[in-house]
Amino acid sequence: MSASPMATTPHAGKVRRRFLERLKQAGVTDPRVLRAFAEVPRHLLIPEALRDRAYQETPIPIGEGQTISAPGVVASMTMALQLEGHERVLEIGTGSGYQAAILARLASEVVSIERIPRLAASARSALDRFGVTNVVVFLGDGTRGRPDLAPFDRIVVTAGGPEIPRPLLEQLSPEGMLVGPFGPRGHQKLTRVRRGPNGGFKGEVLGECDFVDLIGQNGWQR
Repeated sequence: MSASPMATTPHAGKVRRRFLERLKQAGVTDPRVLRAFAEVPRHLLIPEALRDRAYQETPIPIGEGQTISAPGVVASMTMALQLEGHERVLEIGTGSGYQAAILARLASEVVSIERIPRLAASARSALDRFGVTNVVVFLGDGTRGRPDLAPFDRIVVTAGGPEIPRPLLEQLSPEGMLVGPFGPRGHQKLTRVRRGPNGGFKGEVLGECDFVDLIGQNGWQR
């Protein structure tokens, strides 16, 4: 992936500086996270007609009733994972591949699950094009996770479910961590759950949020 992904945008340097400054103002202080956001070309992961909005603090539709979350939301969830670089991460909801591309720069390995075939194929293609080699994208029901590849040190859920899917909790490694939005539609809470060394779970609410539905066996029904 190019070290200067925004070079193709007008006034690239100014756009980049403003983008990173907004992330800092939103509380993103980890240099590794800021570097990842600087290097991943968000504008190339959204429909071409909407690329002038790529670095605005707003969700953007990517088709199939799905969106790419606002950069600050993606950054907040990434920070909440507290990645150090050695972790195996499970992502539920690949979408455009933007979050996966960020995670690829901050973790050892990323397993991502997308339920919509077109989005899964598009994300695979984009990640290949950017030279990302430590992400694998599967087509399937993300609410079931990937028990065959578990355990995972971190799990991030990028769509809002009525509650945390139990299979995902069971796929966390001891002292692992899950971050995602859960609760009734319109009243979701961004939640972080840690698994204790003896298997117990402890949750905390990080803030209010509003995401597209987490569809699947252990989420909302179609």
